[in-house]
This record gives sequence, C-alpha cells and structure tokens, in this order.
Amino acid sequence: MRAPQVARQARLAGELAARGLGVMLVTGTANVRYLTGYVGSNGIALVAPSGAVLLTDSRYAVSAREQVTGAEVVIGGRDLLADVAARAAEMAGGGAVGVEAEDMTLARHGRLVELLGDVPVTPTRGLVEDLRVIKDAGEVAAMREAAAVVDRALETVLARGIVGRTEGRVAFALLEAMLDGGAEGPSFATIVASGPRGARPHHVPGSEVIPADTLVVIDMGAIVGGYCSDMTRTVATGDLPPRLAEIHAVCLAAQEASLAAARPGISASELDGVARASIADAGYGEHFGHGLGHGVGLDIHERPGVRPGSSEMLRAGMAVTIEPGVYLEGEGGVRIEDLVVLGDGGNEVLSTSPKELRRVD
Repeated sequence: MRAPQVARQARLAGELAARGLGVMLVTGTANVRYLTGYVGSNGIALVAPSGAVLLTDSRYAVSAREQVTGAEVVIGGRDLLADVAARAAEMAGGGAVGVEAEDMTLARHGRLVELLGDVPVTPTRGLVEDLRVIKDAGEVAAMREAAAVVDRALETVLARGIVGRTEGRVAFALLEAMLDGGAEGPSFATIVASGPRGARPHHVPGSEVIPADTLVVIDMGAIVGGYCSDMTRTVATGDLPPRLAEIHAVCLAAQEASLAAARPGISASELDGVARASIADAGYGEHFGHGLGHGVGLDIHERPGVRPGSSEMLRAGMAVTIEPGVYLEGEGGVRIEDLVVLGDGGNEVLSTSPKELRRVD
C-alpha cells in the first residue's frame, strides 16, 4: 500500500495537469506537511507529475530525512528561494509554476518571478486544501485520539473543582492535563469564560475568579500526530438564574438538532440554518452571531466553513465542528461543541464529554 503522502502528491499532480501547470510550489506549512510529512519551519515542497522534492536548510537535514515520505530531500541555503526557483524551472518542463496565492507574500512572489525569468508564475487558490478537506483513516485516527485527550483532560480538571480559581489557572490546568494525556500541544489557546464573560465567544482567560451560581464556557483542543481537536462544554457552578438555565437548554436543543441533520449532501449554509432556526424559535435568534462550525484537521480552522451564505456541500470524510452558542451581554453565555466526521453510513462524533447541564463546584 502506498504511503498517504505519495497518493496525495499523485492527486495534486493530476490537478496540475488539468490546469496546465508544470509544477506546484507549496509553501503553506500545513500543506507541506500534508504532502510530504515534513514538520520544520523552513521548507518548500515542489510537486510535479515527474515527482516531488522537499527543500529545506541544514538545520533540518536530519529531521527532514526522517520525516519526509515520497519526496527527494534537498538541503539548500537558509534562503531557499534561489534553490527552489532553479529546481522548479527544471521540473516545470516548459509549463507554468503554480504558487499558493494565499500564503506567498508579494515580496517573495516578486523575487521568484525575477529568479524564474521567462518561466511563467501562476497564482493558485485552494488546490491542496481541496485535497485536505476529505480526511483519510489515518487522519481520523489522529483526530479521534486528540479528541479523547481533551475529554480526559476536562474530566480531570473539573473533578478538582473550579469555583474560586481564576480562569487563567483553570485554563493552564487544562493545558497541563492535555500534555500529561499525550497531546503535542494545544490546538488553540484554551478559553475559560465565566459569568458575564461567557458572552464573549473568544474571551481570553486571566485573573478573574470563577464565581458560584453561574455558567462557565470551556473551549479547548489538543494536537496529536499533527491533527487538531476542538470541543466546548458549558457547566454550571451552582444554582443558575432562570435565563441562564434556559439558554443552556436552548443551545443544547439546537446542537442536537444540528447533529441529527449533519450528513453528506447537505449544504453548509443549510446545516447552519438548522441551529439558527432552532435558536430563533426559542426567542434568542439575535444572540447567536457566529457560524455553526468549521472544518478541522492539520489546522484548527479549515474548510468547510459551516455558516450562512456558504454554498459548499458537505461530503463524507469531512471533519467539522457543530458549535451553536447563545450569548447574553452582561449576563452570561453558552456554547456546546462537538467534532464530527461525516460518513455515508453515519457520522462519528469524536467528542464524548457529557453535554447535559451539570454542576461543578
């Protein structure tokens, strides 16, 4: 069986041929890793029908040869662009050199054009991302373990209690528990938002003490094997004001309805609309401002975006979050999020922590 990187390179080469490109110059860090396995900070991949090359500098010589699959490893200078241009012109075979428009800076693009001379340079968008949007079994396995690390870490920290601790210390404890549980790192900065701060979807936890009798939003993710997970749970720290208890029930109903509707063949905007309608019917439509979810993989935010106006159709093998929220300024907020892999024969929900409202002292 071919290594996944080799199969991915072959699929990309087919796309290049269809677009009349001789070679693709890949600079996005996640895209380079996806195609070759290379993890270092200074690496550029060249992919063509004739093969693939990974260029890096001497700092990564040993690790690159250990990591890279299906591509020749070439050690160039610290500034790789001259080496890349020479090799790209050779591999292009008279065709154009494709570059990642969303990653390459104007300065780097201008220098590459100068170095390549008469060889045309063609900006491209989303070529590798189109491949990454469908996860293979190995990718799903890594994300499944990353989700399990988060589940275990959350239970460990909640069991110790959170009332009276600062949001920042609880966030640090969650990170420590994830690392102890096998994470390579967090997939994003952990969010712990209590009381009125829970109405800020991207609150940054600090010295604020978590009080009793309110809601606490906890949004966290881990990286395992390079792949991310993402989960949000909202817990109670005692007896809640009626409106906070109500919005948790409203959010949970919307999240469950969206999970039930998620399937290959539904559009991203239609799925978003399921949650939006559920929350609006409960009288809180104006308090759900963000999209329902996003793709997850090597990056924490990938395609597809599950939001209003998106025409992208969901397909089997996509990994997406389902995360509606209800936010009441000055009172509190709630968000409930699962990471889901879509399948023709049914979906797999990777997050397993309880979602029902529970009390944590």
